[in-house]
Amino acid sequence: MIVLRSREEVDLIRSACRVVAEVLVRLREAVAPGISTWDLDRMAEEWTRNAGAVPAFKGYNVAGRVYPSALCASINEEVVHGMPSPRRLLKEGDIIGLDFGVVRKGYYGDAAVTVGVGRVSEAAVKLMDVTSDSLQKGIDNVRLGNRIRDVSRAIQEHAEAHGFGVVRDFVGHGIGQRLHEEPQVPNYVGTGQNPRLKEGMVLAIEPMVCEGTYEVEILEDGWTAVTRDRRLAAHFEHSVAVTPEGPEILTVAA
Repeated sequence: MIVLRSREEVDLIRSACRVVAEVLVRLREAVAPGISTWDLDRMAEEWTRNAGAVPAFKGYNVAGRVYPSALCASINEEVVHGMPSPRRLLKEGDIIGLDFGVVRKGYYGDAAVTVGVGRVSEAAVKLMDVTSDSLQKGIDNVRLGNRIRDVSRAIQEHAEAHGFGVVRDFVGHGIGQRLHEEPQVPNYVGTGQNPRLKEGMVLAIEPMVCEGTYEVEILEDGWTAVTRDRRLAAHFEHSVAVTPEGPEILTVAA
């Protein structure tokens, strides 16, 4: 069931989303060669709790698998759900996807960015730029009367026009009083449900785009998804409200 949120509820979601955005701004500034993903995770959790929120991912349970960290930190060929580790140190030229969510006063926020570590290759810059632009193309289609597939098509067409693959195994989602709600928001045009966008819907839109094949596989830790061909992947995400005036990006810093 798709829940249409009141203005008061959207305000509460926006409050959580601002914490997410502010933490991601600080994490981007902290990314540098030599820092561990564990350090980034500790920072994210401390900043979140200081802001009166709780990390949304820590303790998240999927079929008995419990995610142990506050932050998903996915490096290079890791698409999503990379698990922070004190042994994983960032190196010059890496790219890292920072996916983060919080819950505040019973409502969730969720966003992601991909960041270069020091100087990165032109190919990596292009991948990150196209993925970020694909997200914006999707957001531009979050308008009353459009359908989910209009968002999906805009994302897929932009990414594929630049020769990149769009991940099928993970999709965006509704967000509100749970981290993952209906409807699903694929980053490609599929054959599933295609609801019309209505005022009060809040969507977490999150293209994951790959240099090569869109196929992924899960590592032995049960969480980390990597590209099957081990080429680079990028991930960007915003939580967006459907309003009569058009899309409102909620995951922006105050």
